[in-house]
Amino acid sequence: MFDLIATATFGLEAVVARELEALGYDVKVKDSKVEFKGDAKDICRTNLWLRSADRVLVKMGEFEAFTFDELFEKTKALPWENILPEDACFPVLGKSVKSTLFSISDCQAIVKKAIVERLKTKYKKSWFEESGPKYTIEVGLLKDVATLTIDSSGAGLHKRGYRELVSEAPLKETLAAALVQLSFWNPLRPLVDPFCGTGTILIEAALIGLNIAPGLKRKFDSMHWPQIPEKVWATTFEEARGAVNYSDFRLLGYDIDERVLETARLSSIKAGVDKYIDFHKLSVAQFSSKRKYGCVICNPPYGERMGEAAEAENLYRLMGEVFGNLDTWSFYVLTSNEKFEKFFARRCDRKRKLYNGRIKVDYYQYHGPRPPKQEITGTVPVVF
Repeated sequence: MFDLIATATFGLEAVVARELEALGYDVKVKDSKVEFKGDAKDICRTNLWLRSADRVLVKMGEFEAFTFDELFEKTKALPWENILPEDACFPVLGKSVKSTLFSISDCQAIVKKAIVERLKTKYKKSWFEESGPKYTIEVGLLKDVATLTIDSSGAGLHKRGYRELVSEAPLKETLAAALVQLSFWNPLRPLVDPFCGTGTILIEAALIGLNIAPGLKRKFDSMHWPQIPEKVWATTFEEARGAVNYSDFRLLGYDIDERVLETARLSSIKAGVDKYIDFHKLSVAQFSSKRKYGCVICNPPYGERMGEAAEAENLYRLMGEVFGNLDTWSFYVLTSNEKFEKFFARRCDRKRKLYNGRIKVDYYQYHGPRPPKQEITGTVPVVF
């Protein structure tokens, strides 16, 4: 068994924890991470299925380190030979926050040297070519506590494989998936993104609605680890493909930029969900619907750039007017504007602090009336 960590953007820890619990794991939630235990197959399953986590890490050890000697000796004492093969390529990354050992480059070098010394004893050699599978190691120091991990994911889990061409400020796939999971949407309800851009929110919603594992179209570093036989990966992928639940629903995305809409269409095709999403050129002022109990999930412009604040505020006023005509709908809006409720002219039912990249944002949640019972049977949305 391994001690595993699913890392998460600040504010999404509870979302990741619920995803892990739904997969059957007991979890321990901490700042920006969720800890759990699992074997080789669990490394495969979580990399393949987690929608809102950033990475899946193998935790090698955790200890206090106030001096470089302590860091060296305690790192060397860990059983690196249990996971690193003789030809392992093991670069060392680092970070330090509020710790005595603040020189990241020195910490990286010391951890690397300590691991090499440990492996020398195991493999009876003094030089390692590092020509084999990749095991990216990180030494993270927080308030003088060092946590040593190995990254099983490789590229961040937000890189699903369906998006290559992106806009200037793309919404990460992991955050988009979290926005959907934090809403009351399920495939039996209409879903519209009136500022869809490259379509990330709707593509992630379609993947959720169809129960498609988000990692099905990508590779992971741990696919090359000898600890995880190819058959285990093959079985995990086969099980994920068998879990797809083809449903009958349509999602709508609107934007005023035909260029980004074309990118959205191409991304939806690569994701395999193009049959479930319609993208159209339309301004929010033109948006209306005769359908009931729908959901709007969107990431409208923030007005962060010089001279754009007033434009964004006017847009929020317009949203308030347009959405006000949809009296049975629920609305979920991500923005960095702290006065959004004022311009939208309506107080939200719940506000959640998140980060979109390095931008602090709030997720304003407006819960409409519950649909009639006969309309909500089937898929149950994740609610926090």
